[in-house]
Amino acid sequence: MASGFFALLDDVATLMDDVATMGKIAGKKTAGLLGDDLAVNAEKASGFMSKRELPVLWAITKGSLLNKLIILPIAFLLSAFVPSAITIILIIGGLYLAYEGAEKIYEFLVPHAHEKKSPLAKEMTEEEILAVEKEKVKAAIITDFILSVEIIIVALGTVTEEPIGVQIGVVSVIALLATVGVYGLVALIVRMDEFGLKLINLNEEDNSFSDKVGRILVAALPKVIKGLSIIGTIALLLVSGGIFAHYVPFIHHWEESIHMPTLLFEFVAGLVIGAVVLLVVLAGKKVWKLVKK
Repeated sequence: MASGFFALLDDVATLMDDVATMGKIAGKKTAGLLGDDLAVNAEKASGFMSKRELPVLWAITKGSLLNKLIILPIAFLLSAFVPSAITIILIIGGLYLAYEGAEKIYEFLVPHAHEKKSPLAKEMTEEEILAVEKEKVKAAIITDFILSVEIIIVALGTVTEEPIGVQIGVVSVIALLATVGVYGLVALIVRMDEFGLKLINLNEEDNSFSDKVGRILVAALPKVIKGLSIIGTIALLLVSGGIFAHYVPFIHHWEESIHMPTLLFEFVAGLVIGAVVLLVVLAGKKVWKLVKK
């Protein structure tokens, strides 16, 4: 009995060691997506009244946890019974990531007018403000669902050859990190300017040390969000290019035959394929408009 108990403990310890080892690998693979997730959610969680930022963020966080609870069992079932589906979903996800990265670059290089709407106008009633919040929370949770699918499938793709226990442990840790870690950082980012204002108002002295730090924090918020967006765009192309290089045979052969650093090849692959998908989408939109007329 005792020997069986200790054997069980040894199995559990081995499993946890495998989860920790593979978790590091999966963490590296999904780091870019987590960065993009952070950038997107920091942008979506900003723009609310100061006292409503944290409640709104908490509502999005709960929605994100529910998303993970829905996605994880489906991903594990596919991995157990239809493992080939994981590769297909990975490639489809890679196309979406490449498209998203290429679209961001296109919008930066070819600026076009966007209708700008203030999310919360001063003349709004409390009911109208809450309605706007509800819509923004709903949109944020939908976006989180898409990003969560990408993160979980990419993480699962790194451990498809491992036992199901390791798969569950690794991917669950990544999913939890994608929620708790990302939204924890988002909370710090969106409150950065508020903390800066408190430092500025800390004393009546002008140009004190707290004033200087406070002004830096207030000015840094939009720059931090923009910087995260740039990093996230690069990460999207790198992650998508990595997926193509590993799971699309002819691209993998190109990588082996072309003497180019791995990161550069993956970035170029993501950018080129993303540009192709973007052209197809833009052409499809034009055709759709002509058909509707």
